[in-house]
Amino acid sequence: MEGERPDLISSLPNEIVQLIVSLIPLKDATRTRALSTVWRSILAPLQVNLDYDSCDIALHETNEELNQIICTFSKSYYCPQLLKITLGSKRDDVFFLAIKGVDKELHLDFFEEKRVITDFSLVLESCCQPIESTSFLSLKTLNLRSITYLAESFVSSLFSNCPVLETLKLEKCTGLQSINLKANDCFQKFVVLDCANTASINLCAPSLKSFWYRGVLPTIQLQNTPCLVDVILDLKNGLGHNKFDCEDVLCLLASIKDIEILTLSGWLLEWLCAAGVIFGKLDFRFNKLKEFWWMDCSMNKEKRDSLVCFLNMTTSLEKLSVNMDQRCSPVPCPYFHQHWHEPHLWMDYATVKSNTSPLNHLKLVTMAGFNKEEDELLLMDLLLHKAIALRKMTVKSPEDESWSVSKVPKSQLKLISRCYPKHMVVSSSTLGSFFVLVEDNNCLGPGNKRFL
Repeated sequence: MEGERPDLISSLPNEIVQLIVSLIPLKDATRTRALSTVWRSILAPLQVNLDYDSCDIALHETNEELNQIICTFSKSYYCPQLLKITLGSKRDDVFFLAIKGVDKELHLDFFEEKRVITDFSLVLESCCQPIESTSFLSLKTLNLRSITYLAESFVSSLFSNCPVLETLKLEKCTGLQSINLKANDCFQKFVVLDCANTASINLCAPSLKSFWYRGVLPTIQLQNTPCLVDVILDLKNGLGHNKFDCEDVLCLLASIKDIEILTLSGWLLEWLCAAGVIFGKLDFRFNKLKEFWWMDCSMNKEKRDSLVCFLNMTTSLEKLSVNMDQRCSPVPCPYFHQHWHEPHLWMDYATVKSNTSPLNHLKLVTMAGFNKEEDELLLMDLLLHKAIALRKMTVKSPEDESWSVSKVPKSQLKLISRCYPKHMVVSSSTLGSFFVLVEDNNCLGPGNKRFL
């Protein structure tokens, strides 16, 4: 038809399309299949059918054959490519879809929704001498999604044959009950996301630098992780079917006391304080912690005071990010039968403020989800008072408006109005003080990139 624009995308030579696909992240590369039939053909999945029933997948011979297929598929990382493994004579039972990327990464999706959810455990151990014919000698990143009990032995075998693997990610493995992982010196990052029934994680990895977890609170044991610097414990789903064990949580915190960056759900600190933990009397401190990211659905007195109690343990803290997301569900604190508990929980605000240790190194404070609530204002006041080296405090509204914060006496409010046309004044009924919020267009906010 006259006036139609030529389809320049479809007219590109295959060599150019392959080059483009090889230069972009794997997630974006797979999306290019929607551009045209030419691009779709570049990433058309190879299909391999195994004449096995699903009940035979756990056999050793089957695992060896699967490893050989994946190993052959992963020989080259020149261009992203897809592989579909099907089972049975009808070829309609998809066991998993594999995608390899140019950055020596491999993604496996096991199509859990087509399986009966059955509990299983993963035992992952790096092999000292992997079999060369079935090993992945250059694979750096392995992402596994929706693993089922049928793939339990295959995944264990796959992991053991990745001698230089640096990153492992497990996502949405509903039946996964426990993880026991023992890695070699190459392994640096372990991510577990939304595995709803996970009850325990045991991890031994001498070179591990990052451990990121999102889900219900499991029992987590970290052994021989001297290089660990970055931990995320996003526990917004609460306990699930697991039990809260105060000693287990304290053991976990003690095992990560030397990290530099920590993200933690606020309800966990509240529960620890309510259960009788007095942070000032523990035999460990977070002396190396530089960045702390606190997250919850809202701020109240108990959450505020438990956060302040924890901050007393962070002598080197430089950056604090408080993030309130009303889209998250609250995790109500139960009643604990304790005679002793963190004193802050029953003190008035003035006493809490006077008993809080100075934050001598804190330079940057950000607060997201700011709703001008009184407990938010009291936390701001305390931090402005105790952070003697503070360079900037920023709040961000639920509408993503960013404001720089300062505390001013009433006599200077008119001067502020003349100097800063775009500002607002928030008053605290408890303090009788005023906070001036000046619009900050240059602020990047608290950095949602930190969250999983």
